[in-house]
Parts: sequence; C-alpha cells; structure tokens
Amino acid sequence: MSYPLAKLPPLDLVKGFVAVGRHMSITQAARDLHVTQSAVSRQIRALEAHLGVALLVRGFRSVTFTPEGAQLFRMADAWLGELGELAQELRAPQRRTPVTITTTIGVASLWLLPRLGGFQAAHPDIDVRVAADNRVLDIDRESVDIAIRYSPREAVPEDAVWLFGESVVPVAHPMLNVRALNAAELARHVLLEFDDPTRPWLQWQEWLAARRLGRARPKSMLRFNQYDQIVHAALAGHGIALGRLALIAPMLADRRLVVVGDPADAAEHAYWLVRNARRSAPDTAVVLQWLLEQGQATARDLPRAPA
Repeated sequence: MSYPLAKLPPLDLVKGFVAVGRHMSITQAARDLHVTQSAVSRQIRALEAHLGVALLVRGFRSVTFTPEGAQLFRMADAWLGELGELAQELRAPQRRTPVTITTTIGVASLWLLPRLGGFQAAHPDIDVRVAADNRVLDIDRESVDIAIRYSPREAVPEDAVWLFGESVVPVAHPMLNVRALNAAELARHVLLEFDDPTRPWLQWQEWLAARRLGRARPKSMLRFNQYDQIVHAALAGHGIALGRLALIAPMLADRRLVVVGDPADAAEHAYWLVRNARRSAPDTAVVLQWLLEQGQATARDLPRAPA
C-alpha cells in the first residue's frame, strides 16, 4: 500500500534541505534558492519538526548531517535530480538532450576534442556536451552519461571498459635538435614539468632517477598545473616534455614533436570508460560505441617509443 501523500513533507522543505546538503552551507543554499538564509533555516526546522528527528548538527558557521539527515539526503538528492531532469524534458520536448562526457582537462583537450569533429560529421543528429574537470565528478549528481577515467584498475567500477594504456616518453620540437639525454645535454635544455606531485610518473624526477641522472641539472624548468599546457609549450619549442604517447601520437606522426629519450616503464594508470547506468538517453549507446572505437584505434596505432 502506498504511503499517504498527505503525510509526505512539503516539497519546498525537502528542496531547502537538499540545497543545504549539496553545499553543507546554509548561505550557499540560500543563494541557490534565491531566498534569505533565515528562510532556509526555517525550512530545515520545519522539516525536522515534520519528521520528528534532527537532520543537521549546527556548528559555528558550519553544518553536518545527523545519521538520519545523511540517510534522507542520499535519497532526496537523487530523487530531486531525477525529477529535475524529467521536468526539463517535459518543458522543452523539442530540445535534444545532449550526451554528457566527462574527463580530465588534458584528455579532453588533447584526445577527445580533436576527434569530436569526425563524430559530429557522422552523427549530426546527436548533441554532445563535454564536462572537462580534473576532479572526479559524481556522474549521478552532475548528470553525466559517460566518464573517461584515468586511474588504476582497482579505482574504477567493475563494469568499466579499458580504453587504452599509458606510456610516457621524452619529446621535443625538432628545432631544438635534442641529442641523447645525458647530463651534458640536459644542461643545454629547459625541462617542462607537470606540477602535480600525485602523478610522479609524469614528472622528471622519477624519469631521471631511473637513468641515474638524478643529480643532473637542466638549464631551467618551466612548471605547469595542466598537462595540455605542457604539450603546447613543447609544440612551441619551449623545452622538453614527458609526453603521454596516447595523447600526443598525432603530433609524433606528423613530426610536430619527436621522441628524444627512452620511455619510462608503463604506468599502472590507464584510461577507462564508465557509463552511468542510471541514465538511458537513446544516443548514449552510439557515443559509447564511438568512444570504444576511438580507444581501440589509439591503442592499435600507439607508436613504439624508440630509445
């Protein structure tokens, strides 16, 4: 038997609670809902009174969930998200729903975007939205259909599909005329460094140490917090980069960049496709199959990195 609708809490109270939970901030929730902070606070108190339990623990300029609040938020947030998606479709039935793909900024810039023109030419009736972000987005909360994850096997869901692997090799613009990378040669050149200590296999220290060049000193170093910036700097001839072969293969093929050193050991990280099983846009399967084909082509055509 269905729960009596008259006993359900008012939707406005639930909206106010979810808005607070999404930000863990009454101030931010008020901005989202275009109401005052006091109005949001009243909504939360009214919802607590309706349910007869405390939902939030209020601190000095902070809020946290009670166990009951956390349970309610998980359910209500997902439900309101689905309700919002349906409402959008009902309000604008003539508008095509895009297939949303999320991945890191570097993968989006260097691998995905150069290929999207071919997809659009083959499928002009399908809209695609790219959500590039170095954070691992919650695919349910952010309304994402497909995620390209860069991670080890154990960090992705069991149903994730391997796209292609990771291999790193030093590369530079041909005009730099880089010879064998030894201490003397390093002293002549600038090294382009990915400023992310969480990815040591993409940093020079690990590559140099593995070749007993840990004490060698380059002419200087340029550091970047986004990987695609490193590639663009290498293309401009600003220095030597550690190139991720899967992302720069087209630049090696047309010799905009050349390999100037031996490859590092293959990284445990790889690229994986993760589909949001809770979203079933009819065009998602087409985009997913296209991504798989592009990944297979990348893995097949991955250039060998000569010493």
